[in-house]
Amino acid sequence: MPLYLSKFSYTPETWARLISKPEDRRQAAQAYIEAVGGKLHGFWYAFGSYDGYTLWEAPDNVSMAAVALAITGGGALSTLETTVLMTVDDTMQALRHADQVRYRAPGT
Repeated sequence: MPLYLSKFSYTPETWARLISKPEDRRQAAQAYIEAVGGKLHGFWYAFGSYDGYTLWEAPDNVSMAAVALAITGGGALSTLETTVLMTVDDTMQALRHADQVRYRAPGT
């Protein structure tokens, strides 16, 4: 199954709710991804541009998109960005196939 890395930031209101009533959001994230047949591999909070990161496994892009849409629609996040991660083997296969693409640079 494909892996997905998500970066997210909470709204100030969400942080205020978490401060007044601390909650381990890993359990919620796990339930969301399991609802589409996936698995949560990790959940981290961070300093910097994003408040946290998650590593998910989902059956396909549509399933992961459903989870992302549901979470975003909930209104607790100000930002959610998800990146599909590729294995080294998939990348090697893509490199071999790239030779078949006849790319032409603009203006040439």
